[in-house]
Amino acid sequence: MAGRTTRTGNLPAEATSFIGRRRQLAELRKKLAVGRLVSLVGPGGVGKSRVAVRGATDLGRGFKDGAWLVELAEVRDPTLVSNAVMAALDLRDQAATEPLKLVLSYLKDKSLLLVVDNCEHLLGAAAHLVSEVIRVAPDVRVIATTREPLSVPGEHVVAVPPLELPSAHATEPLNQLRQNEAVMLFVERAEAASGNFELTAANQSVVADLCRRLDGLPLAIELAAVRTRVLTVEQIFDRLSDRFGLLTGGGRAALPRHQTLQTAIDWSHELLTRAERTLLRRLCVFAGRFTIGDVESVCSEDGAAADVLDLLSSLVDKSLVMKEDTKGVACYRLHETMREYAAHKVREAGEEEVLKDRCTEYYVSRCRRTALQARFGLLEWLAWMDVEIDNIRSVLRQCLVQSDSVNGIDLATSLSWYWITRATTEGVRWLDELLASGPGNPQTIAWTYFIRGFLAVLQGDWTGARPRLEMAIAAARDAGQPIPLAHSLTMASIADNMAGDRMSAGRFLDEAQAVAAEADDVATTVGILQARALKGAIEGDFETVKFVATEGARLSREVGDLYALHMMLLNLGGAALAAGDLNDSKRRYEEALRIAYKIDDRIGQFYLLAALAYHATISGQPRVAAQLLGASETIRIGAGATVMAVLAPFIAQAEESARAALGASKCAAEFEIGRRLSRDDAVRLALGESHAVAASSDHAGPGVLGKREADVARLVADGLTNKQIGARLFISERTVDSHVRNILNKLGVNTRAQIAGWIGSSNQ
Repeated sequence: MAGRTTRTGNLPAEATSFIGRRRQLAELRKKLAVGRLVSLVGPGGVGKSRVAVRGATDLGRGFKDGAWLVELAEVRDPTLVSNAVMAALDLRDQAATEPLKLVLSYLKDKSLLLVVDNCEHLLGAAAHLVSEVIRVAPDVRVIATTREPLSVPGEHVVAVPPLELPSAHATEPLNQLRQNEAVMLFVERAEAASGNFELTAANQSVVADLCRRLDGLPLAIELAAVRTRVLTVEQIFDRLSDRFGLLTGGGRAALPRHQTLQTAIDWSHELLTRAERTLLRRLCVFAGRFTIGDVESVCSEDGAAADVLDLLSSLVDKSLVMKEDTKGVACYRLHETMREYAAHKVREAGEEEVLKDRCTEYYVSRCRRTALQARFGLLEWLAWMDVEIDNIRSVLRQCLVQSDSVNGIDLATSLSWYWITRATTEGVRWLDELLASGPGNPQTIAWTYFIRGFLAVLQGDWTGARPRLEMAIAAARDAGQPIPLAHSLTMASIADNMAGDRMSAGRFLDEAQAVAAEADDVATTVGILQARALKGAIEGDFETVKFVATEGARLSREVGDLYALHMMLLNLGGAALAAGDLNDSKRRYEEALRIAYKIDDRIGQFYLLAALAYHATISGQPRVAAQLLGASETIRIGAGATVMAVLAPFIAQAEESARAALGASKCAAEFEIGRRLSRDDAVRLALGESHAVAASSDHAGPGVLGKREADVARLVADGLTNKQIGARLFISERTVDSHVRNILNKLGVNTRAQIAGWIGSSNQ
């Protein structure tokens, strides 16, 4: 996950070609030029998502910060809509900032296009989020896909009908028929399914009739086309016509479109074997993506998993299940319309409750098994969690609804390393809600309170951490559990030290060391070493910091605890810096940054980029320093973090040194360049692996202007006014004016005519 999302957008490469929709795309472009929100509205199965993605792909180039896709189909909890937007924008809930506040803070000065897909089942929450984005972010445009409008002020609605149908009154010339949207889709999918399908004069009439019979509904057409693998088009048409005839009393009367789609799905469903039908309906238990292992454990017939792979492969071949690769793992999911259909079949079969119970048991038991060892295989565990998180969230919600506090609390507790590195405020919310729903497991409740206190410490809530950690200490004593007791005492020491209560912190740490001496547990020992390093840093005793952090780094490296290792290296870098050993400090910081990047710890990346910016100022690289400070600031904002007091002086000194060396305006320009670097590029720059520092304002060549500034400059040269430029680029007139002023400053010119002259000379 680390660093893989660019800062220009996250739109997917289309797996299949896009068919037609010229009219809807033109209307989308027109509406977006005059409004902030355009909702693509239509029933399920008409292809709203594809229209939105294609439109965003075409229009995204007009936005400085690109186009971004938020997929809500797999989100079942309205309270998690902001989390979905945050994740799509590559932001991180790793501090104390609530997701919605973090999203709005990030977007307020951005120029981007946001696609919010599949809003219909979360209409109220989606409408609230979109209205807030529009309120605070003047240069953000939103495309929403939904079955009904969001009813947000200023919303423009574009209806997405089924595909254009071939004429019903005359035989169209073959070349003309090949250009019809519905026919194009059928032919494309049939070619993919059978390998040798071709539209000919012999079959053109029946293909046209079939597309009309299916009302041009893309999902229905795809389900029919895939059957060309075993049936002729004539056979498909005859069998579907028989079904429609039964519903219309033998006539050819038109059905409502939703019933047309239902009939097409029913027909496809009835062609499945009994085992395929059983598996298909049971797959709806997964809220998000799922793997073959998940299916074998939760959905297999009477626990027999031997045939699941073949059955799942068959459903994929029939376009009833979608396959996608995620980080080298084959994952599967259901189209939202198919999920609704499968859920209906599950209720008919009376399997709903047993499937939910199986799903809960599977995820609770699997997460329990891996909880204590997750930190020693963090990369693999986080990769699994990134795939499964929507399913796990669904189970957590189910436990909350059913007041299954024991399973719910245990599950939330076992996800501690996900909350620590990926979703701190979300973890706090789940733990608080579940703890309020009923009692937990006496054997694990000490860990629960410890994790809740740990998350409070990460959020800088020292006073909030104390009562939770005291409860953890009491529970561990009652259960006779020395390891969670030592961890809780250690974290209480850290919290009190950060709160300024040195005496209490010392007592907790002394007791933790006494308990740990009997436990013989590496993780416990490393925790105590971290607490001692923090105590030494606060007291200015960097010899102690160096001593304990060296031992902590050795132990962490031996057991593969990457999170603890990068924290220990951060401590060692600070100790070396305090001792004046700049080379050793830089070496420690660079190794820590590589680890923080690998596990995608954004807080660690923020501090380490800032620390290496300080080193850049000392080594006479003020431009690099300014850019790294800009990049670190972007990461800090994207994680909702604040600057820790102990590191604030170093950041301030780096900023002052860069400003003194470059001058205020050039330093600000380099800072802005760094602010727009991708995390990949920022890390490479910090590690000295990239020498391609972006062009500075020292040279008025083509690279002096950012991409959006260059776009504005070209339109200025074309004679457009600020208002006209804003309409062309989908940004406000105020933002255009700001860009023009920046361009004048960077080029050292005073008039728009001089900008035009510079554009002309740079193009020669």
